[in-house]
Amino acid sequence: MAPALPAQDSSTDAGRPLAAVIDDYVREGLRSNLALRAQSLEVERAQAALDGARARYFPEAGFAARYSRSEGGRTIDLPLGDALNPAYQTLNDLLVAQGQQPQFPVVQNESIAFLREREQDTRITIRMPLINGAIPAAVRAQRENLSATEFSHEALGRRLKRDVTVAYLGWLSAVRTRGIVDASLALLNENLRVNDSLFRNGKITQDQVLRARAELLAVTQQSREARNGAAQAQSYLNFLLNRPLDTPLENADVGAEVNARTRALAELRQAALDNRPELAQLAALTRATQAQTRVAQSERWPTLSLGADGGIQGEEYEFGRGSNYATVSLLLNWTFFDGGARRAAVRQADALARKTATQLDELTQQVQLEVQQTLDRLETSADSLATADARSEAARAAFRIASRKRDEGAISQVEFIDARSSLTSAELNLNVTRFEVLARQAELDYATAAGNLPLGTAP
Repeated sequence: MAPALPAQDSSTDAGRPLAAVIDDYVREGLRSNLALRAQSLEVERAQAALDGARARYFPEAGFAARYSRSEGGRTIDLPLGDALNPAYQTLNDLLVAQGQQPQFPVVQNESIAFLREREQDTRITIRMPLINGAIPAAVRAQRENLSATEFSHEALGRRLKRDVTVAYLGWLSAVRTRGIVDASLALLNENLRVNDSLFRNGKITQDQVLRARAELLAVTQQSREARNGAAQAQSYLNFLLNRPLDTPLENADVGAEVNARTRALAELRQAALDNRPELAQLAALTRATQAQTRVAQSERWPTLSLGADGGIQGEEYEFGRGSNYATVSLLLNWTFFDGGARRAAVRQADALARKTATQLDELTQQVQLEVQQTLDRLETSADSLATADARSEAARAAFRIASRKRDEGAISQVEFIDARSSLTSAELNLNVTRFEVLARQAELDYATAAGNLPLGTAP
């Protein structure tokens, strides 16, 4: 009886549909991936920066208190006594001579200190901007920065979706490769048993037994490599999902038919230009840098603010007439010469805006090239799939014939091993090509930003 042909393990074909399993893994990655978490914090930072820019529209109120003790300092001496006392004395003498009482006092010299020995100033201050062109420009810049950060977050989420999808497909391919190699290993064990029996019965020579044993050892080594490849693919996917690297993965039912979904190149390019978040991110950054240029230009013009102060002053903390005070002011500020510093800031902001616009043009070209390359790779893989399937069927039929001839001793060991190697190679090629088509489809979907991220996530 002919041995079983190399094929995938039945366990590897069981499971939920492939799309459902991938969606679950993508959803888990969007919740737990560390890089995406860090980008989420960057979105929070940008939102806080926008709130800070908007806050400059509102009045600013504050409380200030000062209490001082002084000693020494500048004084003003007023010689009032020296100036008035001689005249007052003369007048008093005249009044006495007339029999009247003296009426003019003795005046002391005065010394007025600029600094009080004790003084307190307690006030509430309010400042309200009336005219300041930099405030609305800064708000626009921060709003565009927030949009750019959100688009960057979405772009990272889409890259993660692509990487998780390709990594899972790579693991499935590795698992099925391992199944094919293990099936071939079982076949070669059976081949060694049959050849050993034929040798003992004198139907073949010992060199064919030795060749069968050598081929078995070679495939055993290949089996170890296949297991290692599957383990590495599993570890990489678990790394993307931010969980222990040896966490088991769920199998999926790929299905017998694998089809490529393509459209015309021009349509795909336009879809990429309309939907890629990286392009929207750079467009928002371009608008943000243009707004920063307007901020720098606004710094060259005067600003007008309304100020109000109210509180108490004096040597003691007390309220009432003589202690309370209030002022309302219009504050005009205009720095009309600064050595060219603000003019340089305008040139710097304008250069950054032009640089970002140039990067947007460059990225637009790169995206169109990426779409063309991924479409070419997908079409090539899809064309190769039919050839690989036909090759596998032919190799399988040839091996059935070779197996029957081997059982009857009507074929050389070299011919049988060649038939077995051709079959295994064809099965491995078909397996790789099938998953390559699926991976290329995922890359094209990423390049064109096709589809939405799974529900239940907030990238």
